[in-house]
Amino acid sequence: MSKFTKSSDGMKIMIIGCGKVGATLAERLSSEGHEITVLDKSQSAVEELTSMYDVMGYVGNGASYTAQLEAGIEKCDLLIAVTKSDELNLLCCVIAKKFSGCSSIARVRTPDYSSESNFLREKLGLALIINPELEAAREIAHLIYLPDALDVYSFAHGQAEIIKFKIEEGSKLDGVKLADIGKSEFMDDIIICTIERNDDVIIPSGDYVISAGDVVSIVATRQYLKVFLKKLKSKSKRVKSCMLVGGGKSSYYLAKELIKSGIEVTIIEKDQNRCDELSVLLPKAIIINGDGTDEDFLKEVGITEFDSFVPLTSIDEENIFLSLNAKQVSDAKIVTKINHINFKNVINSLDLGSVIYPRYITSEAIIAYVRAKHNSKYKDSIETLYYMYDSRVEAIEFSIKKESEVTDVKLSELKLKENLLICVINRKGTIIIPSGEDVIKKGDTVVVVTKERGFVTIEDILA
Repeated sequence: MSKFTKSSDGMKIMIIGCGKVGATLAERLSSEGHEITVLDKSQSAVEELTSMYDVMGYVGNGASYTAQLEAGIEKCDLLIAVTKSDELNLLCCVIAKKFSGCSSIARVRTPDYSSESNFLREKLGLALIINPELEAAREIAHLIYLPDALDVYSFAHGQAEIIKFKIEEGSKLDGVKLADIGKSEFMDDIIICTIERNDDVIIPSGDYVISAGDVVSIVATRQYLKVFLKKLKSKSKRVKSCMLVGGGKSSYYLAKELIKSGIEVTIIEKDQNRCDELSVLLPKAIIINGDGTDEDFLKEVGITEFDSFVPLTSIDEENIFLSLNAKQVSDAKIVTKINHINFKNVINSLDLGSVIYPRYITSEAIIAYVRAKHNSKYKDSIETLYYMYDSRVEAIEFSIKKESEVTDVKLSELKLKENLLICVINRKGTIIIPSGEDVIKKGDTVVVVTKERGFVTIEDILA
């Protein structure tokens, strides 16, 4: 189990909404040493969270100033509104901002509001607006653009990426010692930062020998990753078509992303009225009215002919069975969206292709903001935060805004914590995949991969 770096003077945070995302935030933020209060209309939901985590709970309407006041909003540093209603979330934030002056974050999922997110954030004084469906769509799109990848994590404004993929039998990397990788003609511009073998995740040393079946994460520039995969003689080809099952918000956002990249999109949706709406919203997509969970119907509409397949229904079980079916009948790149994570070990044992958890995407963005805000006195800030390998590894991008113990010192001379790797330095738009001779400078952004948890400033990497 990873060691946790705990804050000594946590923030006071109120979370309105005790659903999946609210529960994830309560768990993680309380574990990072913050004082958490949850507020929800449902007494049972509040009681469940207060019994599971070290948080305070109040039952009431989060949009009521009286309820917020009773729950202690005047003493809070931050309010996070993640109820099911966009309007309620925005109203909760406005009330908190007006009467207590605390920072506020709203989850907003409606496309109309998302297109106006910058305007809303500025005019309503919000710190952050998060749209989990939109962010999930962007992650799925990245996975489709790199069909060999199981996961893709972007840093440095998209200029550098970590991709996770499985080592197949006969791969050029099978049987290679990490210390010898730099001698290979196609591995000189990458770093292998994590390896999973038999459910054990490590940040490997140079003596580690890669084997078929390992799940490997590598970091490189976005441009070089495609070159690397090609040199690795990947069997996958460029994705030119995609079938989506379900016509909800996630499908709308994903279709827009894919169409912009020249990928042909077909959406299967049961509800005729929604089909009519999507036909207007997405004139370049093919919209088919039908039951996407019907195996015979999927064959009729040509599931075997598509390069990629993404089930986006609201029911996890349907998404899982649809992915398993697609895996059997086609060679498509498959991405599976999972909303609940109660049976994660079972899900991980299934061959579902890449798996996306929207609630994690939302919580990552919010926790990155919380860590940055909490430690603004140190000036360094967290630009990006990802949880990898079921949250056993964190990948964090720090913005280096001042000189410190880690700047202007060769990386080989820094005394770093164990299970940690500095894998990217972004210097004024130039991406450096660092060696021991490189240094961190003021003005850089730096990506760190670690099995420790709770880092808030770049100096946390030191032993």
